[in-house]
Amino acid sequence: MNFFQFYVWGSWLITLGNYWFGTKGWDSTEFGLVFLTLGIASMFMPTITGIIADKWMNAEKLYGILHIGGGVTVACFPFIETPMGFFWAMLIAMIFYMPTIALTNTIGYNALKKAGLDVIKDFPPIRVWGTVGFIAAMWVTNLTGNKASDMMFYFSSIAAIILGIYSFTLPKCPPEDTDNDNKSLAQRLGIDAFKLFANYKMALFFIFSMFLGASLQLTNMYGDVFLDEFKHMSEYADSFVVKYSTIIMSISQISETLFILTIPFFLKRFGIKNVMLMSMFAWVLRFALFGYGDPIGGLWMIILSMIIYGMAFDFFNISGSIFVETQVEPSMRASGQGLFMMMTNGFGTIIGALGSGIIIDKYFLFEDGSRNWPDIWIAFAGYSLVIAILFAILFKHKHDPKEVQNVSH
Repeated sequence: MNFFQFYVWGSWLITLGNYWFGTKGWDSTEFGLVFLTLGIASMFMPTITGIIADKWMNAEKLYGILHIGGGVTVACFPFIETPMGFFWAMLIAMIFYMPTIALTNTIGYNALKKAGLDVIKDFPPIRVWGTVGFIAAMWVTNLTGNKASDMMFYFSSIAAIILGIYSFTLPKCPPEDTDNDNKSLAQRLGIDAFKLFANYKMALFFIFSMFLGASLQLTNMYGDVFLDEFKHMSEYADSFVVKYSTIIMSISQISETLFILTIPFFLKRFGIKNVMLMSMFAWVLRFALFGYGDPIGGLWMIILSMIIYGMAFDFFNISGSIFVETQVEPSMRASGQGLFMMMTNGFGTIIGALGSGIIIDKYFLFEDGSRNWPDIWIAFAGYSLVIAILFAILFKHKHDPKEVQNVSH
């Protein structure tokens, strides 16, 4: 389940830019709008499907229906001929797909508990297969020569439909008969979590989560496009990086699986604030190394940028989740985690997707319409550096090793 969950996404997420700019010849502003759909869907769909799974329908059945619907929608992508048509189709696809990420965890936890297994111990090794699926999808798309073709959508669609059908064979995950009837609409929708903004430290944390979510979208949207466009320079046209740009990008996901294992050590040794700061400065290096790297003399910078991604992504997302767990009262923990995801995957995605497209089109295009990649990446690095410095100055949090112990128990 985890393998196919992220195979579905990995088939096109990183390579969509090659298709958009290379095959279709559409512009950056509209590309930003398409990635905006991830944020829009993340704002409301996980909440809606969560209520449905809690009250009216088995989670595994809802999961299967969503994947089949998403698979059918993605299969229609090759027939769309306008950027705005693609935007609306992608929005529908993301409405189907984004809530399945949360449902994967719900179904997985349920299956492990039914089998009498330890969720904390046994789920992470299973979840790693999601990253393996994402990497496998990237490799298949690249090695088959389809990183800019319609076929990547068919790879995704077939995997989604297979997963959707398979979902109906998963252990039953029926609705929980909870006290939802005694909760207000705001509580059921998680809207009451916004009162956490009344706390200065939590408000700052969520605001910086949003800005870091924007950084993630920059690398998702433009990383593979950047590497692929070295083909327009004669000295790099036949390089390994150009031919296998998606495989090079997959080093980021491989690094991600390794850095996850180091988080307990870093949290206990340095504390949550310092680990999150490491993530922010890792984003600065991620973008700066792209800005100065190239496929031959600067190949080491590109590879190092991929490795650093693991720290940039994991150290904020995982430690951020732990921070919410330690700072929010038990009755608000689920809502607090939902708000964390809304700020990163929702608002953060919207800022990164929409803002980057507009800024690139306005300030970073050469006269022939090509993108000034070195300046683009340095500008992104500057953005991340400002965020890191402001976080270091404004965010006050004293390290307490017991916090990590409490979460692990």
